[in-house]
Amino acid sequence: MSDAHTYLQIALWSQVISSIVFIAVIVFMWFRWIMPVVMAAQERSNRQIADAERHRDEVKGALEVLRAEIETARHDALLIEQRASGRAEHERELLRSEAEEAGKRALADAGRELDRALAAARRRLRDELFERALSLARSDAALRAGPALDMRLISEVAGSLEQGVRG
Repeated sequence: MSDAHTYLQIALWSQVISSIVFIAVIVFMWFRWIMPVVMAAQERSNRQIADAERHRDEVKGALEVLRAEIETARHDALLIEQRASGRAEHERELLRSEAEEAGKRALADAGRELDRALAAARRRLRDELFERALSLARSDAALRAGPALDMRLISEVAGSLEQGVRG
C-alpha cells in the first residue's frame, strides 16, 4: 500500500469517523436539548387536549342538566298556568255569585222600599181624600143644616143616651 492509498484510507476513515461523531453529536443534542422541548410541547399539547376534552364533557353534562331543568321549568309553567286558570275560574265564579247575591239583595231591598213607598202613598191619598171629604161634608152640612135640624139631632142623641143609661 502506498502512501497515497493510506492517505486515502485515512481520509475515508476520517470522513466516516467524523460522520459518526457528527451523528453522535446530533443525537446527543437531540436527546439533550431538542427532545425535552418537543416532549414538553407534546405533554403541554396533550394536557390542553385532555383539559379541552374534560371541559367538553363537563359542558355536555351541564347541557344535559340544563335541558332537564328546562323541561322541569316547562312542566312547572304548565302546572302554574293550569292552577292560575283554575283559580281565575274559581274567582270569577265567586265574584259572579257575590254579584248575583248583591243584585238579589238590592232587588229585594228595592221591592221593600217600593212597598213602603206605596203604603205611604196610599196613606197620603187616604188622608187627602178624608180631608177633602170632611171639608165637603162640613160645607154641605153647613148649607143643609140649620137650627131646627140641630134641635132634632140633639134631642135624638139625648134620647138615645137616656135609653142607653136605662137599659
